[in-house]
Amino acid sequence: MSLSAPSPTRKKVRVEQLRPGMFVLELCGAWLDHPFWRTSFLLKDQADLERLRQSPVREVWIDIARGLDVAPEAPAPARGDAAPPPPVKPVRTVPEKVPLEEEIGRARKICMRACREVGGLFQQARMGQALRTAPVVELVEDITASVLRSPSALVSLARLKTKDDYTYLHSVSVCALMVSLGRQLGLPEPELREVGLAGLLHDLGKAAIPLEILNKPGRLTDEEFALVKEHPRAGHAMLSDAGVTSDSALDVCLHHHERIDGRGYPDGLAGEAISLHARMGAVCDVYDAITSDRPYKAGWHPAEAIRRMAQWTKEGHFDERVFQAFVKCIGIYPTGSLVKLQSGRLAVVLEQRESSLLTPRVKVFFSTRSNLHIPPEEIDLASSLVRDRIVSQENPEDWGFRHLDELWAGPPARPA
Repeated sequence: MSLSAPSPTRKKVRVEQLRPGMFVLELCGAWLDHPFWRTSFLLKDQADLERLRQSPVREVWIDIARGLDVAPEAPAPARGDAAPPPPVKPVRTVPEKVPLEEEIGRARKICMRACREVGGLFQQARMGQALRTAPVVELVEDITASVLRSPSALVSLARLKTKDDYTYLHSVSVCALMVSLGRQLGLPEPELREVGLAGLLHDLGKAAIPLEILNKPGRLTDEEFALVKEHPRAGHAMLSDAGVTSDSALDVCLHHHERIDGRGYPDGLAGEAISLHARMGAVCDVYDAITSDRPYKAGWHPAEAIRRMAQWTKEGHFDERVFQAFVKCIGIYPTGSLVKLQSGRLAVVLEQRESSLLTPRVKVFFSTRSNLHIPPEEIDLASSLVRDRIVSQENPEDWGFRHLDELWAGPPARPA
């Protein structure tokens, strides 16, 4: 039965008549035309209202039993009275960019909630239960908003996952990386959310792999690796059975392990036969995997990961254009990287400068000349007043730094 069936509590109204507090029951128009993943929801704030008004959707169905009714029209002015001024057309609300330090707290909360929601989805898949995708789909909007406010915060926090929560936070990290990469590639906002959803769901098929294989500390046997390589098809089947209709989510789930040179799996696709979204997924998936601690190896540091991936791109693993865009959004020295400055000081990278990848904002904390810690100080290497520059990337283990991430992310969150 259609949601738009006649009912005394349902009304079809123009988007100009909407106001916060109304319950939107159905959006009239194609799914990709509107800026929301949900088709029914309580219109809570002005920001959502402006996004809807700026979309191609012109009419919606509301339910006045679950929200506000249309405001009564003002009476026509009496003869001789001045007509009221025309309403000012609202300006679309876009998340305002904020420094990494300001976004860290919000990003940490998103990571914790996302880990629970994605963990629940994987558990449903392992138990053969019907997948409830609505909660994780709603996460995409929060993750997208966080990335648009501060590209580095959530991406960098999700990298700090433990071995125990790797599977779940890997999905969250790839979601954020896909949004950030899509933004760099100039994808429109609705498509950013679509690739974000694809990133969040891309590895669901690993729920079909026995945990003793996923968490095995040693090298996999040929038989075990063959089983792991089935996870793209398993995930695609799970999403299809759950009624997921996003072409991007289905495609990235199935093809994020394909390679440009045709040596990937499961279908051995090559070059242009691999969609843009799947090529994006391949880059984001590998970057997060190699920078994360796993049961069988410690993660590489971000700058080292970028260097290795650049070599793999030359060897035919990744799409070169997509990888170059990825480097621009992550940076040559990603957040959390340890670098040595010309002055002899060591610093941790805080945030990228899109205009210059070689001059990020950093926090110096150690002098290699005196071999002593110094008071932490933030420096913007792009400033004309700063004469220092990066001369090398460093390995924190070589210097014995065990708590480097606390310099940019703050102390680890304590359980409530």
